[in-house]
Amino acid sequence: MPTGAITSYIDVAQLTLYAFWLFFAGLIFYLRREDKREGYPLVSDLPHEQGIVGYPNLPTPKTFILPHGGTVMAPRPEARETFAAVPSAPWPGAPLVPTGNPMIDGVGAAAYAMRSDEPELEWDSKPKIVPLRTWREYSLAAEDPDLIGYTVVGADGVVAGSIVDAWIDRSEAQLRYIEVALTAPLPARTVLMPSGYASLSRKKREAHVYALLGAQFGDVPGLRKPDTVSLREEDRISAYFAGGLLYATPDRAEPLL
Repeated sequence: MPTGAITSYIDVAQLTLYAFWLFFAGLIFYLRREDKREGYPLVSDLPHEQGIVGYPNLPTPKTFILPHGGTVMAPRPEARETFAAVPSAPWPGAPLVPTGNPMIDGVGAAAYAMRSDEPELEWDSKPKIVPLRTWREYSLAAEDPDLIGYTVVGADGVVAGSIVDAWIDRSEAQLRYIEVALTAPLPARTVLMPSGYASLSRKKREAHVYALLGAQFGDVPGLRKPDTVSLREEDRISAYFAGGLLYATPDRAEPLL
C-alpha cells in the first residue's frame, strides 16, 4: 500500500456524512440560541414562575450599531409589563378579559409592540412617513380624490372631524395615514388614521370609518411632534383602530353564534 493512501481502508464518504451531521447540529444549536436575543426570557402566565428560557440558554449579550446612529444591546434586561386585564380561567394560556377600556389600555386586538419612539428613517436619514404639507415634491395621484376637506364619519353616523392632510410613505409612494382635525364636542386637536380604515364617498365627500364610533376619535393616540410619527406611535394608532373592530361596541366582542 502506498504511503498516505488512507482512502483504501477508511470510508471517506461515511466520515463526510458524520462531519456534515456534526456541522448541521452545531448550526441548529447556534441559530436556536441566536434567535433568543429578542423576546426572552418568556413571560409565564403563572405569577410564581420566573422567566422561561428553555434549552439552549440565552446567548452572551452583544451590542449592535444602528444604521442611523446609536447602539442597542441584545439580549437585555426588561421589566415585566403590567396590563389592565385578567385571565378568564386559572390555567396557563387562558384568554384575557379587559378590566378597563381595552382600546386605550392596549389589550387583545388593541395590543401593540413597544418599538422605538423615534420615526423610521429612509436611506437619507430623513423620516420615511411624512405629511404632504412638509414635502411639496409629493402629491396624490390626479385620478384619486382630493381628500382635503372630506368629512370623517364614525360607525354610528356621528361626525368626528374633517381631513386636513395626507401622510405618505416616501419609500413606497403610498398613502399611509389620513390626518383628521376633530370637531366639537371632541378635543380640538388632530389625529392620524390609517388610510385603510376609511371608506370614501366622492359624491358626499365623506370618509366613513366602521372601526370607531364618532366619539371614540377623541381618544386616538396623539403625536409628540406634529410633522413626524414614531414607530411606537404608528403601532399605537394602528392598534387603536384595530381594537375598535372588536371593542368599539359591546356586541362586537360577543360570539356570532
